[in-house]
Amino acid sequence: MNDTINLFRDFQTKIVAALDGMAANGALPAGLDFSRVAVEPPRDPAHGDLATNAAMVLAKPAGQPPLTLAAALVPVLKALPDVVAVEIAGPGFINLRLAESFWHGRLAAAIAAGDVYGRSSFGNRRKVNVEYVSANPTGPMHVGHGRGAAFGDALANLLDAAGFEVTREYYINDAGAQVDALARSVHLRYREALGESIGAIPEGLYPGDYLCAVGAALAARDGRKWLNQPEDTWLPSIRAFAVDAMMALIRSDLAGIGIKHAVFTSERGLVERGSVDAALKLLEGRGLIYTGTLEPPKGDKPDDWEPRPQTLFRATQFGDDTDRPLKKSDGSWTYFATDIAYHLDKFSRGFAVMIDVWGADHGGYVKRMKAAVAALSEGKAGLEVKLCQMVNLMNKGEPVKMSKRAGTFVTLRDVVDEVGKDVVRFIMLTRKNDQHLDFDLAKVTEQSKDNPVFYVQYAHARHRSVIRQAAAEFPDADFSDAALGGAELSRLRDPDEMAILRTLAQWPRVVETAAETHEPHRIAFYLHDLAAAFHALWTRGKDETSLRFIVAGDVAATRARLALARGVGLVVAAGLRIFGVKPVEEMR
Repeated sequence: MNDTINLFRDFQTKIVAALDGMAANGALPAGLDFSRVAVEPPRDPAHGDLATNAAMVLAKPAGQPPLTLAAALVPVLKALPDVVAVEIAGPGFINLRLAESFWHGRLAAAIAAGDVYGRSSFGNRRKVNVEYVSANPTGPMHVGHGRGAAFGDALANLLDAAGFEVTREYYINDAGAQVDALARSVHLRYREALGESIGAIPEGLYPGDYLCAVGAALAARDGRKWLNQPEDTWLPSIRAFAVDAMMALIRSDLAGIGIKHAVFTSERGLVERGSVDAALKLLEGRGLIYTGTLEPPKGDKPDDWEPRPQTLFRATQFGDDTDRPLKKSDGSWTYFATDIAYHLDKFSRGFAVMIDVWGADHGGYVKRMKAAVAALSEGKAGLEVKLCQMVNLMNKGEPVKMSKRAGTFVTLRDVVDEVGKDVVRFIMLTRKNDQHLDFDLAKVTEQSKDNPVFYVQYAHARHRSVIRQAAAEFPDADFSDAALGGAELSRLRDPDEMAILRTLAQWPRVVETAAETHEPHRIAFYLHDLAAAFHALWTRGKDETSLRFIVAGDVAATRARLALARGVGLVVAAGLRIFGVKPVEEMR
């Protein structure tokens, strides 16, 4: 993989090397642990370009006051390449300022890297399994599924950009009571397709019109084969047919927002292969399964509560609040039991890092699943669960209630058809996943700075526009990326220009940090800030001709300004690609 420099990690390496040198010549005690030394952007850009906590974290083990150690570090850090000033701040933080030529060099390097700028080998090809969507195969996807889909896919793209080996996976929940209800619903529609009057859909079945086509397809395939047959005869076959039809519908919905999973794992397949028995036998062999009686739930005891011996997993040994049942009263497996088998299957496929993206209504399930993964892998694997909060769908401030096709909710396909997949994907990522999200159909399509997807896309379109205009103004000039990378970038000196250069240089760190924390929304925030700075500089040029991107009669100055615009365009495009959004060439 082509690697690009995270300048903060690069300077961390240089500072640690300088600290090693101080230890070697006796200025610091030997054997100090430098792993906590960090280099980050200062909270206030006016304080400098880089900040390090070296003196703060080394003071105690070095037996020196932080300010004394900081003072000793100043001349050492001043000697580092590209450092022009070093200042001590507060109780011992150290701020560094870098030469303007350094930032010009970072822009040239970004343009030279092109589309791979920001990608890195940070992840060292470590395997990561990202399981997302995993909607029950009982109908079309709704808007809430769309948030988990956009989040999971962007996270997978982000981890890939940071150098991890990512597998995108979908878990098909096709072994529970809900798919039996689906099969009964399809059987009703099948009878309807053959001319029967079925009346009102019974309580507990799926009423959506989307099943009419499934029933008709079953009638076309099997004719009258399943009429007047007992349920136990037709249920298995119609269940399989219905699940296949629903998964085709879900795959189509996912394709509509540009998502394609590499792996689909069937819950029923795991059960039929004996994977649940094998997983529980493994835990039993480790003394982690027993027969016991649970205490009633905290709070008001349910009217139907009946203490009874149950097969339990010792989840409390791994941080859960209570031990967890593995079998229902009818002897069938609980969802938790099959989920244990599924995560053991992931671990057996070599995934020590697992990320599950769930809806917020599954929050109470997190501790037990993390406990199960710890027990199954004997601490060798970790599970992180990302919960996606609800989406409040509105139009001009009014709630949007339901879809005629689905009957009870708004389908994701309805929203994509209304505003487009790129808008859906971007807006779903403008808030942290565990925060509620308002999605207003009118606001997300308006062309204003209050619409984040328009504001960011406009920055990309604007950079393309100015390059086209420059080519028309200077028809004999070379404005290729190679020429822009070799421009006289020292002409970029205005504080606003330099601020954009610094922001562009932070992009590799933003990618790595967002990947490490599993927080794609950081990309949205960064892109918005970059777009805002670019638009503000453009606006200044309307009044200050010296700041315009096209300088009449001055090809060299124009080429330098276009290099700045090209850097913005490259980074915006890279961020949009992580989100699965296509950068626009012009606004319409």
